[in-house]
Amino acid sequence: MGKKKYVYYFGDGRAEGSGGMKELLGGKGAGLAEMTNLGISVPPGFTITTEACVEYYKRGRTYPPGMWDEALAALKKVERSMGAKFGDPHNPLLVSVRSGARASMPGMMDTVLNVGLTERTVEGLAAKTRNDRFAQDSYRRFVAMFGSIVMGVGREHFEVILKHKKAELGVTQDTHLDAKALKELVASYKSLIREHTQREFPDDPFEQLKMAIDAVFSSWYGARAVTYRRLYHIPDTWGTAVNVVAMVFGNMGETSGTGVAFTRDPATGEKKFFGECLMNAQGEDVVAGIRTPLPVSELAKLLPNAYKELEATYKKLERHYRDMLDLEFTIQEGKLYMLQTRVGKRTGIAAVRIAVDMVKEGLISKKEAVLRVAPDQLAQYLYPIFDPKEESKCTALGKGLPAGPGAAAGRIALTPDRAVEMKAAGERVILVRQETSPDDIHGMNAALGFLTARGGMTSHAAVVARQMGKVCVAGCDAVEVEDGQTVRIGAKVFREGDYISINGSTGNVYDGDIPVVESEIIQVLQGKLDPAKSEKYRCFTTVLKWADDVRRLRVRANADVPEQAQIARGFGAEGIGLCRTEHMFFAEDRIPIMQRMILARTREERERYLEQLLPLQKQDFIGLYREMKGYPVTIRLLDPPLHEFLPHREELMVEIAKLELTGGDPAVIDEKRRLLARVEELHEFNPMLGLRGCRLGITMPEITRMQVRAIMEAACEVAREGKKIVPEIMIPLVGMVAEMKAQKDLIREVAQETMKRYNTKLSYLVGTMVELPRAAVTADRIAEEAEFFSFGTNDLTQTTFGFSRDDAAKFVDFYKTANILDVDPFAVLDREGVGALMKLAITGGRKTRPDIKLGICGEHGGDPSSIEFCHQIGLDYVSCSPYRVPIARLAAAHAALNEERAQSTSVSTKRTTRTASRSRRRSGTTRTSR
Repeated sequence: MGKKKYVYYFGDGRAEGSGGMKELLGGKGAGLAEMTNLGISVPPGFTITTEACVEYYKRGRTYPPGMWDEALAALKKVERSMGAKFGDPHNPLLVSVRSGARASMPGMMDTVLNVGLTERTVEGLAAKTRNDRFAQDSYRRFVAMFGSIVMGVGREHFEVILKHKKAELGVTQDTHLDAKALKELVASYKSLIREHTQREFPDDPFEQLKMAIDAVFSSWYGARAVTYRRLYHIPDTWGTAVNVVAMVFGNMGETSGTGVAFTRDPATGEKKFFGECLMNAQGEDVVAGIRTPLPVSELAKLLPNAYKELEATYKKLERHYRDMLDLEFTIQEGKLYMLQTRVGKRTGIAAVRIAVDMVKEGLISKKEAVLRVAPDQLAQYLYPIFDPKEESKCTALGKGLPAGPGAAAGRIALTPDRAVEMKAAGERVILVRQETSPDDIHGMNAALGFLTARGGMTSHAAVVARQMGKVCVAGCDAVEVEDGQTVRIGAKVFREGDYISINGSTGNVYDGDIPVVESEIIQVLQGKLDPAKSEKYRCFTTVLKWADDVRRLRVRANADVPEQAQIARGFGAEGIGLCRTEHMFFAEDRIPIMQRMILARTREERERYLEQLLPLQKQDFIGLYREMKGYPVTIRLLDPPLHEFLPHREELMVEIAKLELTGGDPAVIDEKRRLLARVEELHEFNPMLGLRGCRLGITMPEITRMQVRAIMEAACEVAREGKKIVPEIMIPLVGMVAEMKAQKDLIREVAQETMKRYNTKLSYLVGTMVELPRAAVTADRIAEEAEFFSFGTNDLTQTTFGFSRDDAAKFVDFYKTANILDVDPFAVLDREGVGALMKLAITGGRKTRPDIKLGICGEHGGDPSSIEFCHQIGLDYVSCSPYRVPIARLAAAHAALNEERAQSTSVSTKRTTRTASRSRRRSGTTRTSR
């Protein structure tokens, strides 16, 4: 094996690398190589590979053997191309040293410009360009940048010195400083560096180059780069490339400049050249906002020839890459140089429009368009947002987790009951709590959004927010609910009824009432906006139609009431994968009846209350069936930890004590005591593993009987309307086949009785939610009775890890930071553990019942990575919150297309291998077997 190559040169119209080498050369290096090969004007340079960075860290921050020599050899080529020499006092070559990982990480790592300037070469640069001011300006920029990035002196210290110098001379812009002032600044900067580091500023160009390369390698593990990688799941093992490029100068006067541009608008996707530029400036000036930039279109007036070339270049690059690109350029005395091209970051709104437009333009196929849009980007189409102009005027009081994207403003309600009252009075409400519980459901339903002091991205508040399509900021440390009337947010104390605004996309919390703008997509679904008048709706539905054409997985919704089912169908749901019947009982008119039923001591007493609940529940099911219009509806039988419905034990005790102290009515006190005694009897040490799921239906069969009656009576009545009905009755928390059989037999009995009464014959299925490891391990036995499996991955994750979903928020972030977990397993399905149990259950289920229907209805059903896994293991459908349905449709299409690509690559590789093998046989190089 030959010696490993660590350095790739580009220049003079040819490059050793290409655009297809992003993994090795990083995005920037691959782009520079590709532009060079396309004949585009790029300053010569070389790229040090990502492999060199990885080796650098493996060797304790030491270069791999041969890397520095390769860099020096490539530098010689740059010198020949530029007709200048690095370190030459008369004709100096200067270089930039820039980072460039394979994944775009804008602003996360370091860049150093003008490397090679010294006390001697700055004079040579001044003489060569006949521009002393330009040379001194370049030197002061270099010393400040090198001192900050490489030598660790805070940039703010240099800015203070610069500010004082401008004030001393009575000027406002850097460009107003003359050569003498700039020289004085350099001297001040060097003194500052000496004072902070106890070291002299290096005056050897090669030492500067080495230190700059070290700094870029080191920035891979800088705090902001590490944080960015955690957020976007970029592996630490990738490393960054380093690009050393000959400097071209945008600060050589008014015929020079620099800019950043996009081939299309990255916010809206509109097909127009979009960007900003500055004359007589270097690239850092545009990014840092030191001066107000001009629209890139202004170049057409200022430097028409350079703009004409820039326009031709961006069009050529977009045609070549067939995507919207992010470009950096410098114009040096009228001549254009391209410094970067990469696929541009864009909003979800822009991503969809660009993909749709590029299909129309014949640049990409429909399948490519589907893959161009990340599933989560679709969420940006669905949520209301604050008016950007108004939000920009506000200062955040605190910041929490962006758990329910969108924006909401309203009056503070500190209890769910107050939220209901305030909504009834016509108020917009934000429910503010230390944390939410299922008891708060009525208040959450009344509120536009929730703000909690505690809880994570998969806490109760976050899960309900996604289910309801509500805005949510969770786990905001700045929030402290002081009492029933006041809450402190940051430094300000609010009273109930005061206005606040929460941004669920950023986690910011604001004082006051910021106006929101409703999503166009939602307006169309609500019938408020003609779809023909919405360009956004057209693009949104077009991409989803293309996605539907290629996906295999069906997409259902988790919906508990008809209103949620209606939203789900509007977003294209193909059925309900989970109706949680316990949520139906939290309504204000139902919870008292439910509580009395649970507290009843005899079956007869329970049945009396169940008879009151039956017609209410039946009406809910009728509404769901009608909304689904023949698509399947999976209804889970009652699965609450009982404590969710009961009065709180401690609150009852306090209430009784107060009544006794104040001489309350003895009859009321006796009633409260009897209630407390029953609550004590039903008290559970671990309610999540107590009398819930199928255990409730087995020990209190009258509950199952009532629910099945409601399900089947509703089905029969809607079937009489001529509609196709497909009920799927799901038994929760089954761990043993005996549990499954006991409940199934009862369901069959009630179903037959009901259909006989209605003289109607209906098809229906009985299955189970697989949410316990034992169910997965014994799935072959359970499938003897179950006609479908639906994986309840919320509880399956809890029982597999031994983590409580809500309590895990306290340590999951720490686990991720400590590299114990890569992601939150309640947000992204754990393939290694939970996924292995799912595979085991699928194999067992299909062994017993080959045609068993398989789905997932946990929160993971709306997560793109989890959906990909569900596709791979052969599930029939995923079910998710209504507002996640479009995301799931697109993610299912991505999974199918990625599988298609992988199979195509595999076939291609096999063909290549066979061709190579035949070639070897023909040339006689294959050994003959004995």
